[in-house]
Amino acid sequence: MQLKTPEQSKTTMTDLVLPSETNPLNNLFGGELLARMDRAASIAARRHSRRIVVTASVNHVAFNRAVPLGSVVTVEAKVSRAFKTSMEVFIDVWIEDRESGNRTKANEAIYTFVAVDEIGKPVPIPEITPETDLEKERYAAALRRKQLSLVLAGKMKPQEATELKALFEE
Repeated sequence: MQLKTPEQSKTTMTDLVLPSETNPLNNLFGGELLARMDRAASIAARRHSRRIVVTASVNHVAFNRAVPLGSVVTVEAKVSRAFKTSMEVFIDVWIEDRESGNRTKANEAIYTFVAVDEIGKPVPIPEITPETDLEKERYAAALRRKQLSLVLAGKMKPQEATELKALFEE
């Protein structure tokens, strides 16, 4: 399988926050934002794998900033690391200032997707080669996150989590 870069999976979705999508404080519902992030991440995962993909987990979500009614919201998703059949997708959410046009990072999330065939059986996917400093940082951190998840789920012994152990050794 051919190596791919995170940029090849990049997905950008821009939309407006409408009144029907807001809570009583006139901010975007968190669930609405989660759905937007899931759609963008799904497209990124499909672009990387060129297969059907399913959401395996939402590993991290940070609602750092409210997204007000009328905001222009941009959701950017890229595959940060590919494993055998699964891939981690990092999502950045930006809001655009109405007057200046400046973008501010509002939220971020990390989802895991699995590539499957037509009957839902996991299938191998291409490896990824990060290019930018940020892509390299996210790529390295993805393995630590995966190992931590496996240890917490009881699917990996702590002593086997070499990347996690390396954080604490000098």
